[in-house]
Amino acid sequence: DFAYTLYLLLNADPNIEKTQVKHYVLKWYVLTTLTSRYISSPESAMDFDIKRIREKGFINFFQEIESAELADNFWDVQLPQRLESASISSPYFNVFLAAQVFFVYISLFCNGIKVSDLIDVIGDIHHIFPRKYLIKNEIKERNKYNQIANFTYLDPQINKAIGDDAPCIYFKEALDATSKTKALYGNITNQEDLVINMALNGIPEDIVNWDYNFYDEFLTKRRNNMAKKIRSYYETL
Repeated sequence: DFAYTLYLLLNADPNIEKTQVKHYVLKWYVLTTLTSRYISSPESAMDFDIKRIREKGFINFFQEIESAELADNFWDVQLPQRLESASISSPYFNVFLAAQVFFVYISLFCNGIKVSDLIDVIGDIHHIFPRKYLIKNEIKERNKYNQIANFTYLDPQINKAIGDDAPCIYFKEALDATSKTKALYGNITNQEDLVINMALNGIPEDIVNWDYNFYDEFLTKRRNNMAKKIRSYYETL
């Protein structure tokens, strides 16, 4: 609602170039999503923002809010902390997916299937450390194995092929196969391309050596990788 209100305000503002309206609305929408600006008492918060925009002008107000709320500490510390969630509807996970769609990233293990394709056709949300594997190894709390940092969209056939193997098994096997110009999962047959594909999906390279004992370390590193992707997305808008 506020994004549309802002669109109307900026279109009517003679000091804002019409070509920049979409740019500002997008950035404000993502900023307010990441900072939960309108979660508590949204009507009051929106009313406050409209008044400040009219008093100071949107650009001045936007720059003030951006400097105050999206400083380096937010990207490096606060955002990774907020990604510590087991809610699949988390706004932070949704912004990470938006970043992957925006940059036209290819889904894990695939060459040609975009993340956006899997979202559109309801691809599988895969546990990078498989749920049954974690439960088998005494990580049984739902809010632990269902961490959003443990999720990635995956082609359903690849998801079935991986099964409940430890990531140190299936990632290593996939990389070993590409060294012979073969694809064990998906269709990436070049090792360098697979390493790049993993990075685009925020997967730490060390995962080829990690079993359940390194699950917490994996979550920490992937949250940091996800936060970096989100920051890059925001700054590119």
